[in-house]
Amino acid sequence: MTQAPLHSDPLDIKEKLAWLRLARTQNVGPITFYRLVELYCSPAKALEALPELSRRGGSKKPLKAPSESAIEKEYEALQKLGGDIVTAACPSYPLALGAIDDAPPVISVLGNLAMMNQPCIGMVGARNASINGRKMAETLARDLGAQGHVIVSGLARGIDTAAHKGALDTGTIAVVAGGLDIIYPEENAGLYEQIKQDGLIIAESPLGQQPFAASFPRRNRIVSGLSKGVVVVEATMRSGSLITARMAGEQGRDVYAVPGSPLDPRAQGPNHLIREGATLVRNAEDILEAIRDFSGKALEDSYEPRAFIHGPVSNDIRADESPPEDAQETILSQLSYNAITVDELIRACHLSISAVQTSVLELELAGRVKRLPGNRISLVQ
Repeated sequence: MTQAPLHSDPLDIKEKLAWLRLARTQNVGPITFYRLVELYCSPAKALEALPELSRRGGSKKPLKAPSESAIEKEYEALQKLGGDIVTAACPSYPLALGAIDDAPPVISVLGNLAMMNQPCIGMVGARNASINGRKMAETLARDLGAQGHVIVSGLARGIDTAAHKGALDTGTIAVVAGGLDIIYPEENAGLYEQIKQDGLIIAESPLGQQPFAASFPRRNRIVSGLSKGVVVVEATMRSGSLITARMAGEQGRDVYAVPGSPLDPRAQGPNHLIREGATLVRNAEDILEAIRDFSGKALEDSYEPRAFIHGPVSNDIRADESPPEDAQETILSQLSYNAITVDELIRACHLSISAVQTSVLELELAGRVKRLPGNRISLVQ
């Protein structure tokens, strides 16, 4: 069995559309996607197996992927917009992003693709940012950009907007929560056009998809996943910015925070992060000092490309291998809404690795359990 490295020849259009179709299938999240490709060796073969897998997982209706015509229409519309899709098997897929457990298998892109593999720093913060907070974000972005770093943010109002504006001349990436064609908030339409011309816009959601609550954490993991470190400028304790900082830490990225007055609720988040070990930031030099040794060639050495297997079905978990009849009931009885690792589940169930992995995959596709980063699993609420 041979393994093809991430940076192999690009997929042909038929293969790319198969990737997109599988990625757009209900109950197929990123981790499940990679598990299916590992098991069936290609998205096309995995698509054929989905109805039976979901049926075995207890789904009342067979799981159906979007039609080929629907995927073709989405791709044609994306191309008319001037964009394209990049899969995790394409040479241009960002190396840093591909290193995280739940890297999106397919992203839609619009603009300068080369920016994805340049040294990136994420910057996030409050939507209702103060004037001083916005000034600080813009200054940091401009100074970091002048030193060769691309600034990544989420195109939200407040700190995100200031960060993008500060880096327009040197390079900025906007990761949007909705479809690539959805400008949110609408007031950033002009900034969106500027980034489209001079920077890069990335989306995981389908074209036309309006942002919804769950799409913002998904966007945030891409912001941190693309970056060597994430800077937080103003954030309350319950803000999405702190979620992004937590994701960055879990992904092995550095976290930087701009301190503020204890009397300002927007300073509580950064101050808390500093107390927990984040690097205190007074200016861009504080960030550059911390990451100077991790730029350039070192970035490539820090991440291992994701490998994709080609050939016969994997021997460790065969598609035609049936676990014991009571395997799913045994697994479900051990799970709760609080995630545990798959290793813990295997030990508790006294089942083979193959039986657990196969049963979990079937339950995932039936929408009964979900797999999380860090090889964790929980019941679906």
